[in-house]
Amino acid sequence: MNETTNQLGPVTGAERIRSLDVLRGVALLGILLMNITGFGLVFWAYVDPTIQGGSEGYNLYAWVMNNMFFEGTMRAMFSMLFGVGMVLMTSRMINKGGGIEVADIYYRRTIWLLIFGVIHGYIILWTGDILFAYGLYGLFLFPFRNTSPKKLIMAAAILTLIGVALASYGYSEDMKHLEQYTMAQSYENESDIPEDIKEGKEAWEALVTEMKTPEEKVLEDTESMHKGYFDIVLFLAPVNRFMQSTFNYDYNPWDILAMMLLGIALYKLRVITAELSYKSYLIMMVVGYGIGLSVNYYETMLILNDNFSVPSFHKAGRTYAIGRIAVSFGHIGLVMIFCKLNIIVFLKNALAAVGRMALTNYIMHSVICAIIFTGVGFSMFGKLQRYELYYVVVSIWIFQLIASPIWLKYYRFGPLEWMWRSLTYKQIQPFKRQIPK
Repeated sequence: MNETTNQLGPVTGAERIRSLDVLRGVALLGILLMNITGFGLVFWAYVDPTIQGGSEGYNLYAWVMNNMFFEGTMRAMFSMLFGVGMVLMTSRMINKGGGIEVADIYYRRTIWLLIFGVIHGYIILWTGDILFAYGLYGLFLFPFRNTSPKKLIMAAAILTLIGVALASYGYSEDMKHLEQYTMAQSYENESDIPEDIKEGKEAWEALVTEMKTPEEKVLEDTESMHKGYFDIVLFLAPVNRFMQSTFNYDYNPWDILAMMLLGIALYKLRVITAELSYKSYLIMMVVGYGIGLSVNYYETMLILNDNFSVPSFHKAGRTYAIGRIAVSFGHIGLVMIFCKLNIIVFLKNALAAVGRMALTNYIMHSVICAIIFTGVGFSMFGKLQRYELYYVVVSIWIFQLIASPIWLKYYRFGPLEWMWRSLTYKQIQPFKRQIPK
């Protein structure tokens, strides 16, 4: 490395923006609210509580609360902050005199994140990994570092609208298949069913079988998660392959990439740096929650009133992006007000520490949950009701809120942040802090 590159080291504590760390900490802890069902229950139970984990009483309340306030919102904020991280990293290095080395360092950092994502999914057993997608779509971000907020918002809006259009198209295709399935029931002999109606009937049956996981498949998958480590790796490999390929390309451009671009715009507009007035953030909260919770309430009641039917989930999916983005804005406004107020400072410090160690804490979720739920540890997969999973969530939150500030008192970075930086800069980074004696 040349002398200029040696100066382009990781961000120092003095260069960090407090509100971004707090917001990242909130998003990181909030993501576990959604991911915990994936850690502890079978695949489709994430969206449909009737499959496993319970759909009545406290279990139903837990599902409703997540659907109203948290589904997609924490992922949206986390994705926004990843986009901001790109701008902060590259602009800081350019201001220090960096040239082509800036692109070299950024892309090396991003490629290592791709590798971490593969390891996280296949080796650490978390099929809901987001690091691979961040690494993949992070490759597209570098040219947008100097783009104006207006153009970034337009690009994010276009991507989001494409996602909404695809969801609407998917819904119309599903309803067409449902209609063909209904028509097929009127034929006494299956051989008399026209080919196009038969194809639609089979497509609908396949969709229902997939989403409404049969009880025997639920039991089989649960038992598979209770086996030994290598058996679980092989069992989850097809799901990981689907999530990091088909799902990644069909869904994430309109979800993750759009939020990355929006995050860069919000940073440039000083929205997520807690620099706007209290009034601005209050308006952001009222409008965001007003629109978002109205949309989410419509979706939630649609699903509940149709008893968690397959059509209701797909119909609700048409407005999903609108509700989650609006509620995310409400959350951001609330967190920014919290950052500006001189209250509950100890919690603010703890959340900032969690945010500074986001990669370590995110992977820690998977390690802890693998020990709790899989055959590697206590084999609790499928044994807890949905609401009981949140006892695990709160326990992990408390641990990370206590442990993260203590760790950062003695070390400059979280262990995985240190590893990532060392690999990015091709140089071992200072790890321990100099504690005065």
